[in-house]
Amino acid sequence: MNMQSNAPISTATKMMLALKAFVSVLCFTSFSIAAQTSVKNGEYLATAGDCISCHTAPGGKPFAGGLKMNTPFGYLLSPNITPDFETGIGSWSKEDFLRAMHDGVNKKGQDLYPAMPFTSYTKVSKEDVGAIYDYLRTVTPVSNAIQVNQLDFPFNIRSSMIVWRELFFTRGFFKPNPKQSDAWNRGAYLVEGLEHCSACHSPRNIMGAIKPSKEFTGAVIDGWYALNLTSNPLTGLGNWSAQDIASYLKTGSYPGKTSAFGPMEEVVHNSTQNLTDADLMAMATYLKSLPSNSSLRSDSQKVFANKAQGAALYIDNCSGCHQSSGRGIVGVIPPLDANPAVLAPNGSDIIKVMILGLKARNGYTPMPAFASRLTDDEMATIANYVRTSWGNSAAANVTAAQVKRMRANP
Repeated sequence: MNMQSNAPISTATKMMLALKAFVSVLCFTSFSIAAQTSVKNGEYLATAGDCISCHTAPGGKPFAGGLKMNTPFGYLLSPNITPDFETGIGSWSKEDFLRAMHDGVNKKGQDLYPAMPFTSYTKVSKEDVGAIYDYLRTVTPVSNAIQVNQLDFPFNIRSSMIVWRELFFTRGFFKPNPKQSDAWNRGAYLVEGLEHCSACHSPRNIMGAIKPSKEFTGAVIDGWYALNLTSNPLTGLGNWSAQDIASYLKTGSYPGKTSAFGPMEEVVHNSTQNLTDADLMAMATYLKSLPSNSSLRSDSQKVFANKAQGAALYIDNCSGCHQSSGRGIVGVIPPLDANPAVLAPNGSDIIKVMILGLKARNGYTPMPAFASRLTDDEMATIANYVRTSWGNSAAANVTAAQVKRMRANP
C-alpha cells in the first residue's frame, strides 16, 4: 500500500525549488542568446566569404549548389551546403565542417579541389568557422543532389590531389603581426582568409596553384581580368587612397575612374557592400600595404600602328558616351582614361564589355553590346586605341584572334 504525505512543503523547500527553476531558465536564456549571437555572426562571416555566390546556381535556391566552375582541367559543380540531410550538409558535424574549411577534406575523407578556396579558408579561426556552420544550419534545406566532379581524366581521380596538396597547400590559422595595427591585422585576416581575394586576383601555374611571387598582381578568371591589387601605380592601387578602396568595395564605384563589372560586381553585391565600414577600411589598409609588383613592364609597351583607324572607330562607336579624350561623364558614363580595366595586361575586360555590353549599375547607364556591329579586327583595334590613348600606357597587344576566341566563349 502506497502512502503519500500530505504534509505542507516548507518555505525553505519552496525557495530552493524556485531558485532551481530560476537558474534553469537563466541557463536556457543565456544559451539561447549565445546561439542567436553565433548565428548572426555566422551570417555576417558567410557574407564576407561570399559563400552564396559560388554555392547558388543561376535561378537556383540559395546555397543549394550547382554553379558550374570552369577549370583548365574540366569543370566542377559547386556542392549543396544547405542543411538537407541527404543531399546537403545536414549530416555534417561542426567538426566535419571545420575539417573541410581548415584542412580541405570533406566528410567522406576525400581531398577537396582548390576551386573551393580552402587554401585561404584555412586561415579562418575555429570560432568563426563554427559560427558559419551555425548559420548554415538555419538556412532553408533544399533537396538538390549534385555530382560535383566533372573533371577530365586523370584529374577526376581525387587521389591526384595528394601531390598538389604537398606542393601547394600549407595548413594553418591566421597569426596577427604584432608589428602592425589592429586595423591592418583585421584587414589581412579578411583579405587573406574569408574574402580569399588572391584566389581571383593572382595568376596560377600549370597545376592550377597561385604563383607565390605574383600573388595579387591580377589574373584572368572566366574571361574577365581581375585587377592588380598591389601598390603598382600603373596597373594596381598605387594611386588609390585607402578611402577610395573602401568606398569602391562598398559601392562598386570609384567616381571618375571605374566601376565594378563582371565577377567583381557580384562580389560587391553579395559580399563587400554588406560589410561594416570598419572592416572595409581594414581591408583597404591591408591592400595599400601590398608591395608593388610591376606586371606592366616599360619594355612591354608597343607602338600602335593603327592609331588613325582606331580613332575613327572610337569616334563612330564610343565617343558619343565616353566623350573625347575618354573622359566619360562623372557618375553616368565611366571614363576610359586611367581606368584600371583598360590598363589591365591583356585587354580581356574591354573585349568582354564590347561583346556582351553592360547592364545599368551603381547609377551608371547601360552599355549596348557591339557583338553584331563590330568585327573581331575592329574590336581589337578599338581596344588597342583606348589602351594607348590619352596617357594610357598599356600595351597594344589585343588581337583579332583573341577577340574571336572570346566571342565564341563569352
